Amino acid sequence: MEFSAEGMELLKRSEGFRGRLYLDVAGIPTIGYGHRLLPGESFPNGIEEPQAARMLAGDVRQAEAAVQRLVRVALTQGQFDALVDFVFNLGEGRLEGSTLLKQLNAGLYAAAQEQLLRWDHAGAKENFGLKERREAEFQLWGGQGSQSAAAA
Repeated sequence: MEFSAEGMELLKRSEGFRGRLYLDVAGIPTIGYGHRLLPGESFPNGIEEPQAARMLAGDVRQAEAAVQRLVRVALTQGQFDALVDFVFNLGEGRLEGSTLLKQLNAGLYAAAQEQLLRWDHAGAKENFGLKERREAEFQLWGGQGSQSAAAA
């Protein structure tokens, strides 16, 4: 399964494009569509959107691979897209150790979907942008039919 155009639209809308280096809500140096700088990367003159789109494609492939590796149950396209966006935003380690993943792999799709909404804090504070993003993932998850993929 691959990240859909609808998933990519959510990700791009949530991240926004920035051609210059900035610090994300966690204080991590970031550029483009939420690309976290890797060791040795430097963009002193910024980047243009085509370069950001290429970087985004590589980052999305990593998030897709993490979801495919960690999830052991069938997914709808909407569920897959929501999880790829989640991993892109928070990292695979957050999904790997989460109650969301435990519930999903136990076949508790609705409970796992509800868990998305718990990831709306930056540190100890609720973050409006994260809250909106989690709600959009929640809707995307259920948009293709909220039943399990196995039941579809």
